[in-house]
Amino acid sequence: MKVKRRLAGFALLAGALAATGTQAQSGPRVLVLVTSANHFASGRPTGMWLEEFATPYQALVNGGAKVTVVSPLGGEVPVDPHSSGKPEEQALLKTLEPVLKHAVKLTDQIHASDYDAIFIPGGHGPLYDLATDPQVAQLISEFARTQKPVASVCHGPAALVGVTLADGTPFVKGKKLTSFSDVEEKTAGLSDQVPFSVQQKLTALGGLYSQGANFAPYALVDGNLITGQNPASSQRVAELLLQILKKK
Repeated sequence: MKVKRRLAGFALLAGALAATGTQAQSGPRVLVLVTSANHFASGRPTGMWLEEFATPYQALVNGGAKVTVVSPLGGEVPVDPHSSGKPEEQALLKTLEPVLKHAVKLTDQIHASDYDAIFIPGGHGPLYDLATDPQVAQLISEFARTQKPVASVCHGPAALVGVTLADGTPFVKGKKLTSFSDVEEKTAGLSDQVPFSVQQKLTALGGLYSQGANFAPYALVDGNLITGQNPASSQRVAELLLQILKKK
């Protein structure tokens, strides 16, 4: 039922975008950083989790934000097939096709100074590129060092592992945060597939990790960092990001 309501909302959104030919020209500018990785080391397909992009994207655009989607390789964004197999999810993916087929390629010309916030959705893809790409770390560090909001959900916080403040301190050190939990990873049957545990990696860097109930909404704000635990937390993360942007 939730997916069907969101699909109806996206139909209205698609119509509005088609009518104007663009998104809001005023309002906050949000950079959405997505993965280009489409498989686990084992070869199993993965990518970005549709729910974690679609729900925040809709909330941001409906909230007046101008959204730019960027990825390490640019072009078509790989979507985890496990997140897009149902008929209603396929319809949602079709609605988002114009956006997800044309991500901007991450280059040295993309800077935090041109945006008001960055949002990073998950899926397991980020563990294979966003977590290890120096250019990604540099970009997010620009947002962190200038106190601009950095928001992420589920496995998206894997992109934060190389992010540092000006003195070299890990951005997540001493911050309250969350991500997909080890228990949820085990429940999903993917503990032996992932290259590392996001929960353990963030904790090792000094992050003050906490979690809510398995697969239930749970999100935290600590300064300019907003994190959500799982796909069900996507809406809350988007709402928190919009609240912070409206205060600025």
